[in-house]
Amino acid sequence: MSLSTCLEPDEAVSEKPADQRRWLFALVVLALLAEMAIAMLTTAVEQSPTIDEPVYVGTAVVYLEQHSLRYNPEHPPLGKLIIATGLAFSGAHLDPAFTGDQTQLGRRVLYESGDDPGRLLLAARLPVIVLTLLFGLVVFAFARDLTGRVGGVTALALYTFSPDLIAHGSLATLDVPVAGFLLTSAWLLWRARRRPALYVPLAGLALGAAVATKMSALAAVPVLLLLVVLSTWHTRRPRRIVLGAAAVALIAVAVVWASYLAVDPRLHWTTPPDLPAVHGLRALADRLPLPRPYLDGMRVQFAFEDRTWSTFLLGTYHPGSVWYYLPVALLIKTPLGALALGLAGAVAMVAIPRLRPASPYVLVPAAVLLAAAMTSTRDLGVRYAIFVPMFLAVAAASLVAVRVRWAQVAVAVLVAFTAVSSLRTFPYYLPYSNEAFGGPAETHLRLHDSNVDWGQDLGRLGDRLAGERVWLVYKGSGVPSAYGIDAADPLAVPPDEVHGLLAVSDSAIAKADDRLTALIAGSVPVDEVGHSITIYRRP
Repeated sequence: MSLSTCLEPDEAVSEKPADQRRWLFALVVLALLAEMAIAMLTTAVEQSPTIDEPVYVGTAVVYLEQHSLRYNPEHPPLGKLIIATGLAFSGAHLDPAFTGDQTQLGRRVLYESGDDPGRLLLAARLPVIVLTLLFGLVVFAFARDLTGRVGGVTALALYTFSPDLIAHGSLATLDVPVAGFLLTSAWLLWRARRRPALYVPLAGLALGAAVATKMSALAAVPVLLLLVVLSTWHTRRPRRIVLGAAAVALIAVAVVWASYLAVDPRLHWTTPPDLPAVHGLRALADRLPLPRPYLDGMRVQFAFEDRTWSTFLLGTYHPGSVWYYLPVALLIKTPLGALALGLAGAVAMVAIPRLRPASPYVLVPAAVLLAAAMTSTRDLGVRYAIFVPMFLAVAAASLVAVRVRWAQVAVAVLVAFTAVSSLRTFPYYLPYSNEAFGGPAETHLRLHDSNVDWGQDLGRLGDRLAGERVWLVYKGSGVPSAYGIDAADPLAVPPDEVHGLLAVSDSAIAKADDRLTALIAGSVPVDEVGHSITIYRRP
């Protein structure tokens, strides 16, 4: 059979009354979302704060209480406003006299306000969990539009069992929200092919939400504007085509402005005096019709990109960035079944005539965003490409349209393989790697930072130690004493004074200097916590 011969949507479903089939698919969708919700809630409850979360939590509290934009200007407000919806009912509070930096701000809110840090953190994480589940419905709807309900369920299964989406969807961070808004915009533009008057403005809202959440979304703006043109091209009316693209751009800009005005209606802002100057093409960004704090935040991001960030990949330390870091990291951290289905689905989407028109909406945004992310100097984790499993899940649905007898069986087997791989890593989703690379227990041998150890296991370490004193090298934002850990810094005393238990974050091991390397060399590994902290014993 030719690959271009397709099934009608849901033709492979057994002959059942339409209502019964509809209820069956609804139950499957609910079951998949419930599985993901349980996984995310479990990790959200058990994990201590990751490195970025306290800053976002503290900034969200400042938004709620002081309506000030002075903290965390390198990221727009919308993602932190989403986080604030959970904190609004938590009783989180900040002393109005506080004047520290944003790192001190997060510590003050979580650990020095007199409230339970675990409760505050869960309140901040819950809105992102809900949003992640809603994006799962977008994945289902997008794939169903392309290949019917069977394709929708296939895509949703890959989404809900993705360890990376579970891991980062359960954190009060910005990576999943920005990726989900971009996917939503692409889906709405696909629908705009038939009803542009309805879906083009909605796509502008979703694009604006993405740009108002994280500045990395700017790389997708030209692509999505071209998709507006593609979606309205059939009208053969140049004026309508231009108006559609202009409407999306204007609505997106309006959403960005609205996110800033929601924090401070008067938009009080003073440009920090230490912002670096920008030149060349970067200087053109200052002409964008966006709020001044957004433009200044872009300058902060440019300064980050100008720094030299070291990389740890495949067990090798690199003093700078590595251009192929993200593709290799995705290869390590994506379930093998999902990887096979996503790549094969991308080929099928291009090869099958009925699905080919969807490829610019699914494959091109993912490719452009990945290419842009690969130019970054910060090789800190696949969270910078968290959109990849979202778009590939939609692409994988194309395989249910292939009229080859074994294709349907292969899809079912690979989805099941993905599910088993994901369930086996529960509840340690952040350090997940697939079976070809040894699973979660060996991720730290090949990757570091938010791929494996982002400070999330301080509470688990406290439970493991049960009050026993420890020498601790911790890479994270948590406060050890808040988790009952009696710790001292082994790097602050002579090596011959370090005896007993030594606990070291695996990200610190990956980039260990000579002194820490010597301490580890003279120790014996005796335990590990969450696949992210290794415990040694020194004589």
